[in-house]
Amino acid sequence: MRKLLCTLALSGLLGFGVTAAIAQDASSQQQPETAPPMHGPRHQMGNPDAQLAHLTKALNLTSDQQTQIKPLLENQQQQIQQVHQDTSLSRQDRMSKVQSIHEDTKGKIEAVLNDEQKQKFEAMHQRMQERHHRGQGAQGGTEAQPQPQSQPQQ
Repeated sequence: MRKLLCTLALSGLLGFGVTAAIAQDASSQQQPETAPPMHGPRHQMGNPDAQLAHLTKALNLTSDQQTQIKPLLENQQQQIQQVHQDTSLSRQDRMSKVQSIHEDTKGKIEAVLNDEQKQKFEAMHQRMQERHHRGQGAQGGTEAQPQPQSQPQQ
């Protein structure tokens, strides 16, 4: 379950490379109106239906809550796709915009949840962020770490 939670947070941020490749392929060949779904849990978590199913199970959402949350997830997906298609933005700007979209959607989802669900949702979000930051540290964090000082030889 933790792996799925992590993929939810990372799917938007890590999908830039895949999305850029898809966008380049789209310009060279005509794609159908709805692209075939990608396989694997990481790609499925970008799907609003899969996200809703996961949240429903994890937070025990009511049918009314599901009805309110689904359009939020669909809107998030549309906004993120628009950001990915905007070739005028730098990678860093895209990442910032996607993060902002995620945070906005998170706030809207929390408004639909009861207090117990909010606590669970916040804990899920916190675990995803921790895993994301640990992954970033392993990928490129060597510059920020101080190097051990060597003792002068006598």
